[in-house]
Amino acid sequence: MKLSIAAQISLAIAIAIMVAFFSYQTALVIGYADLTNKSPIYGWVAVVSFMPFFFYAIVELIRKARYKFQTIDDTLSAINSSNALVEFEPDGTILSCNDIFCKVTGYSEKELIGKHHEMFMPNDTNWEKYREFWWQLKKGKIKSGEFKRKNKSGNAIWIYGNYNPIKNPYGEVYRVLKIASDITDKKKIEAEVSKKNGYLEHAAKILRHDMHSGINTYIPRGLSSLKRRLSKEEIDRLKITAPLKMIQEGLLHTQKVYKGVKEFTNLVKENTDLETAMLDIKEALKNYLSSTSYGKQVKIDDLVESNINEALFCTAIDNLIRNGLKYNDSATKHVHVYMEDDNILIVEDNGVGMSQEDFEKLSEPYARGNKDETGSGLGLNICNAIIEEHGFTITSEKIETGTKIRINLK
Repeated sequence: MKLSIAAQISLAIAIAIMVAFFSYQTALVIGYADLTNKSPIYGWVAVVSFMPFFFYAIVELIRKARYKFQTIDDTLSAINSSNALVEFEPDGTILSCNDIFCKVTGYSEKELIGKHHEMFMPNDTNWEKYREFWWQLKKGKIKSGEFKRKNKSGNAIWIYGNYNPIKNPYGEVYRVLKIASDITDKKKIEAEVSKKNGYLEHAAKILRHDMHSGINTYIPRGLSSLKRRLSKEEIDRLKITAPLKMIQEGLLHTQKVYKGVKEFTNLVKENTDLETAMLDIKEALKNYLSSTSYGKQVKIDDLVESNINEALFCTAIDNLIRNGLKYNDSATKHVHVYMEDDNILIVEDNGVGMSQEDFEKLSEPYARGNKDETGSGLGLNICNAIIEEHGFTITSEKIETGTKIRINLK
């Protein structure tokens, strides 16, 4: 530990006084100096002069040492109060443990002291690797990571632990300190998410393959066959012109929706990248909106070409358009899609307006504009996910006339 400049100077003066004193005493012993009546006075003066400088330095040294040890104690106390601590012999025998470790494992301290660490190992343990684990700790190698263990009831628990070998001055390991935290709940959540992802992947496979046949093969063929069998006169007589048109338009819309959902579920598969192509965004949007009932309320200026997944990107923009028309008290609802510059695509509406703060709040999963509103509350959340999957960014600004959504295509 480093002393202050004053303490260093005091220590240097004390050392100089002692060197002078012992040099004079040595000279008297070997005969280089004569013993006089003043010799004891010189010695007394040297000792008296030495004492204040020496003790000033020693007091500061002790104070700093106490502060350092207090800091170590405080640090250990903080670690002890928030982590599971256990101390082992190099062979794995438990020497001590704290209350948190006892709570995690379900044992009392009395039940643990003197027992071997292997009591926590699950039935599927690879004992050869386990012995290698402790052998490496004996050699001084630090071990850390997530470890599966079992508690007193025999149930599996998960911990994140650091096994720290402690060495004596000769470099020999004489203790192993383990600092751990209970991550059992985290692992349960991960397992649940993994299981649900499995269900989602299975559902995605059904959607991508099984529903494909009905939406893109059987229904179109059936509709085409029906139209071939009915003459115009029969259609007019049966008054089914409008129903047939509705079925045709409904099928086209369903196929577009299916295509978007199919592309989205493709992302569920592992190691899958978004499939994109260089497309004219204006043409893609006009084609997508052509079968909607609100297409005429959307004005689309000339836009740029960009690498997009047509189905997904159009789904995201369509969601913004529908929100702009839905949350709109104007007598003439409309949405304007245009380029602010070469990179920024704007979706602007004349609705109630949505600030960036509102946008972020409503983009949370299952968030809704008001509690009485129906729907899943996933629209903006999924919209954001699609935009981000393209590598684009999206922000919202509340303007005097409504909302301006900015999508940076770079």
